Amino acid sequence: MVLLKRFLVNSLFIYLLGCNLPERNCSNYKNGDFEFSTIINNEVITSKFSRRDSIEIEYFENKIDTSFVSWVSDCEFILRKKNPTSSTDKKAVNMKILSTSQNGYVFEFSIVGDKKNIFRGKAIKLN
Repeated sequence: MVLLKRFLVNSLFIYLLGCNLPERNCSNYKNGDFEFSTIINNEVITSKFSRRDSIEIEYFENKIDTSFVSWVSDCEFILRKKNPTSSTDKKAVNMKILSTSQNGYVFEFSIVGDKKNIFRGKAIKLN
C-alpha cells in the first residue's frame, strides 16, 4: 500500500511538473525580422535584426552588423561576426531560446565558454 501511494504521489508530481514547462516552438523563429531588448549595466538596450536561417543582420545604434548563424539544435545557435573589427567581436556568442510565445521568445546569451556572464533578453517577431 505504501508503494502504491508513493507511486501515485510521484506520478502526480511528474504530471504537474510537465504541465508547467514553457512552450518552445523554436523553429518558428529561425527566420524573420525581430526587435530585441535586454538590460546591460542597468540600461535597457534595444536593437533590430533580421535572421534568415544561417545569416543574421543586426541594426544597432546606426550600425549594421552581419553574423553567421550555426544552429546547434532547434533552440540553440552560435553567432559569429562576419567581419570582426576587434578581439571582442571575434568571440562567438551562444544563444539559447528558453521559451516561445505567439509573438516572440525569451533567450539567454553569453560569450561561448563564459559561464559567469549570462544575460537574458526577449525578441519580438515583427513579421
